[in-house]
Amino acid sequence: MKTIGLLGGMSWESTASYYKAINLGVKQALGGLHSAKVCLYSVDFDEIEKLQHQNRWSDTAAILSRAAQAVEAGGADFILICTNTMHKVADEIQSSISIPLVHIADTTAQQLVADGVKRVGLLGTKFTMEQDFYKRRLSDQYGIEVLVPNSAEQNIIHEVIYTELCLGNINDNSRVAYLDIINKLYEQGVEAVILGCTEIALLVEPQHTQVPLYDSTQIHAAKAVDLAINS
Repeated sequence: MKTIGLLGGMSWESTASYYKAINLGVKQALGGLHSAKVCLYSVDFDEIEKLQHQNRWSDTAAILSRAAQAVEAGGADFILICTNTMHKVADEIQSSISIPLVHIADTTAQQLVADGVKRVGLLGTKFTMEQDFYKRRLSDQYGIEVLVPNSAEQNIIHEVIYTELCLGNINDNSRVAYLDIINKLYEQGVEAVILGCTEIALLVEPQHTQVPLYDSTQIHAAKAVDLAINS
């Protein structure tokens, strides 16, 4: 079994979801007392969050590149960034290490393509929804049309992520607001909605809506399990 490298802590709430999903996947695949071989570097998210909102992305890239180098030195065979937003600096991180970086947008897009989905809604931080580093990868490399909520709705989604979900607070009123936004995207013709922030699945689950949801965290974790066991 290969060793899975994880860059986590952004937030630790969703990193815990990664760790659980990966180990459940290995247990399901191999049975018995098997668990995943994982090398995890968990950063202090307060430092990263401040730099994000100051638009100091090169500084975040430097922090995560050092962390990635530590994970590689710890014996990881490949690495996952346990957050959608920080894939904005995925290229910088990849260039700092010699092991492969498994991109969350690629794993999500590959699942969408396999399911024949061509038009999706995207929920995430404002960085992910507004900027092109995630949307363009889906459209240019996989031919998937991506729709995002309007500006006011993006503000709601972003605020809930940083002031509630990253702190482990699950609010029913916030779930209602998210579901309303998801339904509006569906009315605009999307076939499914990507939960493109690793914390959103803590709030919105498939049983809450009839709109097909693609949980990027679970898809990313499942890919890590497959690579660890089968490649």
